[in-house]
Amino acid sequence: KMYRLTASFARHTFTNPTTPTSTMKFFSPLALLALAPATASAWSTSAPKSLSAFRTRVVPATILHGYSTEVSGEPATESFRLSFGEGDATISPWHDIPLKGSADGTYNAVIEIPKMTKAKMEVATKEPNNPIAQDIKKGNLRDYHGPIFWNYGCLPQTWEDPNEEHPELKCFGDDDPIDVVEIGSKSLAMGTVAEVKPLGVIAMIDDGELDWKVIAIATDDELAKEYNDIDDVPDAVKDGIREWFRWYKTPDDKPLNGFGFDEKWLDAKEAGEVIEETHVAWQKLRSGETDAGKLWVGKE
Repeated sequence: KMYRLTASFARHTFTNPTTPTSTMKFFSPLALLALAPATASAWSTSAPKSLSAFRTRVVPATILHGYSTEVSGEPATESFRLSFGEGDATISPWHDIPLKGSADGTYNAVIEIPKMTKAKMEVATKEPNNPIAQDIKKGNLRDYHGPIFWNYGCLPQTWEDPNEEHPELKCFGDDDPIDVVEIGSKSLAMGTVAEVKPLGVIAMIDDGELDWKVIAIATDDELAKEYNDIDDVPDAVKDGIREWFRWYKTPDDKPLNGFGFDEKWLDAKEAGEVIEETHVAWQKLRSGETDAGKLWVGKE
């Protein structure tokens, strides 16, 4: 049977054309992944803006500071790159876009993966100027096995230091900028620089590495006035995010991911503290105080 999936924050409605509409709360990420069409393109999205828009050479980003994006290569191939510019200069979305937003308590988020898409796009931390590219594992382009239901990206000028052991969790950082899950009502295009308000954070443990996930809302979203801290976020959303990230690697015969602090979401204040810690780690990386290894930090 063919089903149509409509995504919202707290509920997901599955409509069978031959039966009355039924609504159920989102508790099973694997069930939702199973409903994604097997033939769906990794670059497809149910949102009005399709990633096919990136086939044009120059793509204006939805941005706050006058940045632009430029495409090279072909979508859904190893050659694809989405580079960032400011004026006539190429910039790094990791190092050159400021962390802090225009208002106290806000931050800039670089969107790598629009919601309801499957291609595992990420800032290429080891390439010059750190363009967005599709992740590759064992020689193959990496896709999620089903769509992610939120906008996903990273906070610039942050870094989870793989040399630093967390004093309570006893594991080390994953060597990437800190991740952000934006739960607003709109699908944000790849390369968007969105000002967000952090609402909380959860400590995911992925293959023994600490991989913080900040939950946030775009400041211009219609829900931003309602959501100010983690308790304002519906349980279905918090549970859905945690369980999606717990299970998403299991179709590849990977173990379930775990979570620190008894799997609890920490609040907005603690999220700010975690972000600040990763910003300090980035400053040490950028200045050369911490060895960059193979990472590109814009310093010779």
